[in-house]
Amino acid sequence: MSRREQLSQSKRWVIKIGSALVTDEGRGLDNAAISSWAEQIAQLREQGKEIVLVSSGAVAEGMTRLGWQKRPHALHELQAAAAVGQMGLVQSYESCFQQHNIHTAQILLTHEDLSNRKRYLNARTTLRTLLDLGTIPIVNENDTVVTDEIRFGDNDTLAALVANLVEADTLIILTDQQGLFTEDPRINPDAELVSEGKATDPKYMKMAGNSKGSLGMGGMSTKITAAQRAARSGTSTLITSGRNEQSLMRIAEGEQLGTLLLPDSNPIAARKQWLASHLKVSGRIYLDEGAVKVLKSSGKSLLPVGITSVTGNFIRGEMVSCLAPDGSEVARGLVNYDAIESAKIKGQASTEIEKILGYVGEPELIHRDNLVLL
Repeated sequence: MSRREQLSQSKRWVIKIGSALVTDEGRGLDNAAISSWAEQIAQLREQGKEIVLVSSGAVAEGMTRLGWQKRPHALHELQAAAAVGQMGLVQSYESCFQQHNIHTAQILLTHEDLSNRKRYLNARTTLRTLLDLGTIPIVNENDTVVTDEIRFGDNDTLAALVANLVEADTLIILTDQQGLFTEDPRINPDAELVSEGKATDPKYMKMAGNSKGSLGMGGMSTKITAAQRAARSGTSTLITSGRNEQSLMRIAEGEQLGTLLLPDSNPIAARKQWLASHLKVSGRIYLDEGAVKVLKSSGKSLLPVGITSVTGNFIRGEMVSCLAPDGSEVARGLVNYDAIESAKIKGQASTEIEKILGYVGEPELIHRDNLVLL
């Protein structure tokens, strides 16, 4: 099976649509294009795919509504434009998806939400729940509260972080170009489209150069960076033109469109490596022999019933070390409860969590997707 066929059969997609596509090059929301994407996503849903949509366009739409011809420099004006434009953007998506009896959900994130471990887990749980409910989460940067300068092209990076967050198989970046070329095709008509390669190959960043679109502050280089970020959790990235007719359906059928950038490792191996190598251990959880055996033999989640003691002052979402009765480290993982809560529910069945804590976040102390054996 070719890489393209594997991509077409992958289950969970994060789809990012750029500002130029959503706003018809800044002339206002392109409702016909949005309607087409909604129809294609509805068909992908019928094929069993789970879709998270990352959409740019809020600031560009706000500028159109406010009658601004040029991008303002003042941060408060950019944030005001984002607030105005977000209303129209979400309204358009909601209306188009409702025609296919699909509910949408608005998710506004900042990079801080995805770097803070507790908020990371909260966002992850919410998105997973929305996917389980059959909705289409529509993600955008929370432009109205960010303190850094707003950049239109920043959603490339956000899309990659969302792909990490939901453990997507595939990140599809729809742009106004056909993909990555060996040189800028606007300057050299003999430039060739890169069909496939490794996301970590340094030559691709050199090829991307410093090109920028009229609406998006980031050009192809931000998309290569996004592919590299996505590859950390084993996600493949396809960069292609959103102006291609029925582009999403053609991708699903295995057609060779755009540039496919692949991770060095499979999704499970890449995520486990990320968990094991890049997060600081904040506490220790001691397991009984039964829990150790289950983790090693079955690859299941760690439940509170298998915990004997807890040390450290960790919070929800931080990395903890899981130790056998003899003190040897058997696993590490992102914990769903803080140290005080974990100590209260240790040795208890998951059905008792709500009675003990007054709420239940997750039935597992550490979900298997956030657990790596050592």
